[in-house]
Amino acid sequence: MINNKQSLWTPGKLVGLLILLCGGFSLGLIIFSKINLFQFDSKQTIKNVNNVAANVGTQQRVEELKTAMLKSWQGEAQVKGFSDSIPSSFQGAIIDSAKLSPSQKVIALTFDDGPWPESTAEVLDILKKNQIKGTFFVVGENVKNYPNLLKQEIAEGHVIGNHTWHHWYQFLNPQAAAYEIDHTEDIIFKTTGLKTNLFRPPGGVMHNGVVDYARNSKYAIIMWSSDSVDYSRPPVPKLISNIFREAKSGGIVLMHDGGGNRSRTVQALPEIIDNFRNQGYRFVTIPELLEIQDKNQKLIENKK
Repeated sequence: MINNKQSLWTPGKLVGLLILLCGGFSLGLIIFSKINLFQFDSKQTIKNVNNVAANVGTQQRVEELKTAMLKSWQGEAQVKGFSDSIPSSFQGAIIDSAKLSPSQKVIALTFDDGPWPESTAEVLDILKKNQIKGTFFVVGENVKNYPNLLKQEIAEGHVIGNHTWHHWYQFLNPQAAAYEIDHTEDIIFKTTGLKTNLFRPPGGVMHNGVVDYARNSKYAIIMWSSDSVDYSRPPVPKLISNIFREAKSGGIVLMHDGGGNRSRTVQALPEIIDNFRNQGYRFVTIPELLEIQDKNQKLIENKK
């Protein structure tokens, strides 16, 4: 007997089933690709986070190392007491140069009115590159504002001098003069652990009260023999010629790393260094300069 009952899988149903299967397969591919993409993005994100963390960790370790080195250096310096001591014969004396023979070709580079943002760091970079130690006469108010620059000067082996707190020129009574010098001395010590017995009066003014107080406090009053006049911002060639017009053995060169725009001083400094070296000079700090003169004097006395 023939079964006339229709089949359950008509052509229409078969087509629908195929569409459903294809759609499900496509959806599966999309989901799978999204999962892989998500995994890739996650791995890349984790990698980036790890890189950032590594960089931050390295920088932190560098800063910790710098801090530890500075503390160690300051600990040694505190035992010594002074940034660099000077012979007792110069305490209370006024010095514009060392009395040396022309054959002793040494020169001292000094910088006033810092520490100062940008220019102090630029001067330090140039000195470091040329392996030169300088002497920095600092303003107490600027030390308060930029203590890390003073710490850098000390950490790199430079010598510090007192240049008063406010850099005032007017006459000061004994109490005000004492404040200007002692307050600056205090902040130098609190910042670096060091004392200084070098003083330079602002503007070279000798009779407004601060020099009298400094001399009575046994500071050596450090003036200069060669003035760059860089505070007036002359053209760089003029600034350089100002220095070499009066340059001599045992001389003290006045420049400024702070107190205003010192870009021309920074620009001129490498050529100043090169010119001195080409003339056979070597560079010393103020205490080293005075030590050379002291030894010369002792040799003369011994011969007598």
